Amino acid sequence: MARENKKELIGKVVSDKMSKTIVVEIVQRKMHPIYHKYLKVSKKVKAHDEKEVSKVGDKVKIIEVRPISKDKRWSLVEVLEKLK
Repeated sequence: MARENKKELIGKVVSDKMSKTIVVEIVQRKMHPIYHKYLKVSKKVKAHDEKEVSKVGDKVKIIEVRPISKDKRWSLVEVLEKLK
């Protein structure tokens, strides 16, 4: 039985030097609990890119999948915006 509500994230590709793997930077805005100021919090995740269609600077959508390797738990769904 497959789980239908998988996490989806949108981010920017910062590296595509590995074979069939991209590094995506996810930037989120979170509010500080005491000072109530919004801060930019970023994290980098490795995602599987089977057809190697994305390049550095592209805006992509990734989805959570089963572990593919030690670090890869995400897979590329689509390229939303190509870098010009």
